[in-house]
Amino acid sequence: MAPVLSTIFLFFYVLSAVEGAEQELPSRIILGSSLFPTSHPPSWFSPSGRFAFGFYQQGTGFAVGIWLVGKHNTTVVWTANRNDPPVSANSTIVLTEDGKLLYRIGQGGEKLIANNTEAASFASLHDSGNLVLYNKNSEVIWESFKYPTDTILGGQTLFSGGQLISSSDTGHSTGRFHLKMQDDGNLVLYPLNTGDTPGDAYWDSQTFGDGSKFHLYLNSSGHLLIINGTISKIIKTLYYNSLSAYNDNSTIYHATLDTDGVLRLYSHRYNETGELKAWPALKNPCEVKSFCGFNSYCTLNDGQPVCLCLPGSAPIDPNQGTLGCSRNYSESGCKGGKENALHFNITTMENIEWGDRHYVQQSMSIDECSKSCLEDCNCGAALFSKNMCMKQGLPLRYVVRKIQSGDQDASTTALLKVGIGGNRTDLIPSKPTIIVFASEKELLPAILMTSGLVLFSCISLIIFCLFIYKIRSIRYKRLLENGEDGLTEELKLRLFSYNELKVATNGFKEELGKGSFGAVYKGTLYRGKKLVAVKRLEKLLEEGEREFQAEMRAIGRTHHKNLVRLLGYCAVDSKRLLVYEYMGNGSLANLLFKSSGRPDWNERIRIAIDVAKGILYLHEECETPIIHCDIKPQNILMDDFWTAKIADFGLAKLLMPDQTRTFTILRGTRGYVAPEWHKNTPISVKADVYSYGIVLLEIVCCRRNMELNTSKPEEIILSTWVHQCFVAGELQKLVIGEEADKKSLEKMVMVALWCIQDEPALRPSMKSVVMMLEGITDISIPPCPTAESM
Repeated sequence: MAPVLSTIFLFFYVLSAVEGAEQELPSRIILGSSLFPTSHPPSWFSPSGRFAFGFYQQGTGFAVGIWLVGKHNTTVVWTANRNDPPVSANSTIVLTEDGKLLYRIGQGGEKLIANNTEAASFASLHDSGNLVLYNKNSEVIWESFKYPTDTILGGQTLFSGGQLISSSDTGHSTGRFHLKMQDDGNLVLYPLNTGDTPGDAYWDSQTFGDGSKFHLYLNSSGHLLIINGTISKIIKTLYYNSLSAYNDNSTIYHATLDTDGVLRLYSHRYNETGELKAWPALKNPCEVKSFCGFNSYCTLNDGQPVCLCLPGSAPIDPNQGTLGCSRNYSESGCKGGKENALHFNITTMENIEWGDRHYVQQSMSIDECSKSCLEDCNCGAALFSKNMCMKQGLPLRYVVRKIQSGDQDASTTALLKVGIGGNRTDLIPSKPTIIVFASEKELLPAILMTSGLVLFSCISLIIFCLFIYKIRSIRYKRLLENGEDGLTEELKLRLFSYNELKVATNGFKEELGKGSFGAVYKGTLYRGKKLVAVKRLEKLLEEGEREFQAEMRAIGRTHHKNLVRLLGYCAVDSKRLLVYEYMGNGSLANLLFKSSGRPDWNERIRIAIDVAKGILYLHEECETPIIHCDIKPQNILMDDFWTAKIADFGLAKLLMPDQTRTFTILRGTRGYVAPEWHKNTPISVKADVYSYGIVLLEIVCCRRNMELNTSKPEEIILSTWVHQCFVAGELQKLVIGEEADKKSLEKMVMVALWCIQDEPALRPSMKSVVMMLEGITDISIPPCPTAESM
């Protein structure tokens, strides 16, 4: 029976192809024809009137496309330039006299609808819904069937290498999923902007072979087939319609990748109302990977998919559950070790799985797994199964809650780290208070003794405070008079006289650079044997003294190969100078933006890792955590061996040992400061992570974050342009003319996009950044950096 059906299908497939080639052309759309959104003619119709091409309403504006005309509504099956914003009511579609099909936007520019290289002589909209341009010999030079968006129609083929991309929830722009007719012959559904690996797929046709010959074909009678176009052989039937439908010309079929990521086949009958769903690739939309976004999972409620956040996270947007969830606690308080139990707890969920690759897998008990994740700052969750503990950093993707199977060996337990609000004294049961009554005679001596002790304690405390105040006043006076504040002994820095540094710099003659608080000069010590850089603070009073103290405390206690080393200082009268090691190759800004030749790709990767390690040292490895507050290429210097080192701690904000966040005035440089600086919220080390993300993008592209001289408006803001290229899969545009490794380019961009997330909690720690750049941990697909763009 199967060979007979296959023969019948092939007969009608070939017949429909022949009929499509031999049918008479529909009414011609001649050169010079125009369409208008709100006046006649609004659209061009196919001969039967079933399809229309022109402007259709989208929000408060109009989009250009093809739609199936219904009795009560319209179904859009193709959209031109789908990611462009809606156009205004004074726009026009024109088939120009020189054979171009385009639309004019208001009083301004033009947008091509068809990219035909040969001039068109006329156009036609077929009853199949195919918009076709013809040359003077009536030969097809362009057709909409070759450029599908989210839909294929009856008689349309999705060729090898082609894809359908779902529409967004708010319109017909690009959505979150795509259907791909792969070169290996397999038809696969993936979330968009993933690696399209087997781990990303959530449905496939299981067809493999000579993929260059395999096509997805929907015939006019509703048969959805995968065929070998070369030998006209059916490889697989995805949906088989009854044979009686072959003579039913009142039914139109289309297969659409819907906004929820499910491919469905629809039928429209003109003697009935509405449309019918004939076939879905997936019956349960919760099987769609990434349907609910990061840190959330899908469940069915009355047959409808609902997205729920994992414990320890909250919705990014309560009105759009599919955007995912972000952690509802800060990770900056994580110090590692047993003290984490004061700030975090572990909660469990049964039969939960996710699609990320774990960074640690060890054999241990569930209690040991829970404790290990709790004490590990990189661990946001762990999966426990068959006595194996698999630790995973956040965010989690492709989270699935499995149906209980009854197979204990296949069960999994998710251990999720959550933050604890406030202290935990409320968890400790209080002991009952015992009240003992005594007589007045017994109470009087106790009262007198207690009062005496309180009075003595108060007097002692006052005397102690006055003593401490006097000592500090004397120390501060010495600091202002001669700089002898004990810092030399504490920091083991050399104390220079002013004349020594004046001679060393030849009277401050050769200026290396200038900052907000003073200039930096080149100098030599030890009879010219050692080059140094001398920073002279010029704003001396309150601001200069504050800067001097900040740099002394911040740099004096640090020692790392990726930090500029402080050698000594001068503090005589009102003069404040700092002596640094000399960095012979200038700043990273000069190397990236002013150098005649770009650093090669491997050199840029090394510089990015050097800078990340320097910031990691400041955040996590210093005795006192330091927020630099002004990470930018001008403050990253290159030594004689081209090692990148972070400089200029004058704006650094030191944290107390028990602090994770702090309030402070706005610091830093425009273009590099994190959004939270403008929101009057506490600043954490994540502010430096944001600045590093901007610098990382500049290292990748060798251009500034803002470039006003570019000819393309979308390239003005670097971070916006990079995200657009990432979404479009066109990262090679960022390094045109270079041989950059594709995988490392994608890795650097993904890390940078995670670092510049608006929400500080979504940004990784610098330890995670270093591990991702060095390839130790995998990188999840980052969401859009700005919440407004989601």
